[in-house]
Amino acid sequence: MNPRRRCLRLLAGCAATALAPPVWALREAADTQIRLSQAQSRAFQAWMLRIVSAQIERGPSPRWTHRDCAGLVRFAVNEALAVHDAKWLRANGIASDRRLPPELELDAGQAALRNRWVQTGGTVGHFVTALALVQHNSRFVAREISQALPGDLLFFDQGDEQHLMVWMGARIAYHTGTVTAQDNGLRVVDIKQLTTWKDTRWQPASNNPNFAGVFRLSFLS
Repeated sequence: MNPRRRCLRLLAGCAATALAPPVWALREAADTQIRLSQAQSRAFQAWMLRIVSAQIERGPSPRWTHRDCAGLVRFAVNEALAVHDAKWLRANGIASDRRLPPELELDAGQAALRNRWVQTGGTVGHFVTALALVQHNSRFVAREISQALPGDLLFFDQGDEQHLMVWMGARIAYHTGTVTAQDNGLRVVDIKQLTTWKDTRWQPASNNPNFAGVFRLSFLS
């Protein structure tokens, strides 16, 4: 069995036995890593959801260039870690007269998390795939959707392809990876729609072998 297939099997089976997260998740948790405080984490999650919502409401920002499921997560994370001043609000089309989440007030080390993704092989860069995003930049939470917090990631393994969705609370947002003149690829569904989806491969249920579970960005408290 090749290493990638073995890793995918770990992901898909990590909670089927309800014993423990994958071995690599335990290793990542043990590593020393810069984290946000609880207050910063809550502010980050609020900004991430605001940014994802803006893409859904107004269409993709021109500043979001790599448009697929992992690209949506990378864009929302990087922008949530930015300084949300008047210039940023204008660039992202977010009205300053609406109630906004609190600023994160990051120190230099925390601010350096922006555009810093751990890739397969341990290198660090601006790009990361959906698989590497959960393997090396997130920690396993559960196979039960009831354990998800806003901003958590739902990871699906469809064999040769992997897919991420963003848990928004009552809704789930994702990008299909297809863009046409009539379709920007963005989708949002409520939890009832997804749990009763006709194609059972996309149901976030613990008895679905294609659903690897809920993952949380590893720098969050």
